[in-house]
Amino acid sequence: MPLKFSHSFTVKPEEIDEHGHVNNVVYLQWIQDVAVAHWNAYAPEELREKYGWWVSRHEIDYKQRAFAGEEITATTWVGGWKAVTCERYTEITRGEELLVKSRTVWAMIDRETTRPARITSEITERFS
Repeated sequence: MPLKFSHSFTVKPEEIDEHGHVNNVVYLQWIQDVAVAHWNAYAPEELREKYGWWVSRHEIDYKQRAFAGEEITATTWVGGWKAVTCERYTEITRGEELLVKSRTVWAMIDRETTRPARITSEITERFS
């Protein structure tokens, strides 16, 4: 079973677009922020120093709008692992209401070479 990670925050006025609700680009930033926080929370320092992640694909479904001052929770988990990529899911909610769901494919990279790196069981076990 995947290890889920959640982060809650309040929507800031500067995250609102000309339509009066959270801008789509802000949701993308939240998706990235919760993924990075998840990695930082469960990967030990030596892994964080050696490896990083690049996004190769984002799929986002926008379900409902969010507004300034609302309390939002972003929850993420890894759904599957391949040789050098992982499939990560994120749901952004306001209480029990689903606002956004996404699927992102992340490629692990060696920070020194900036080349793709093989994902080992040492990494996958930390997120299961």
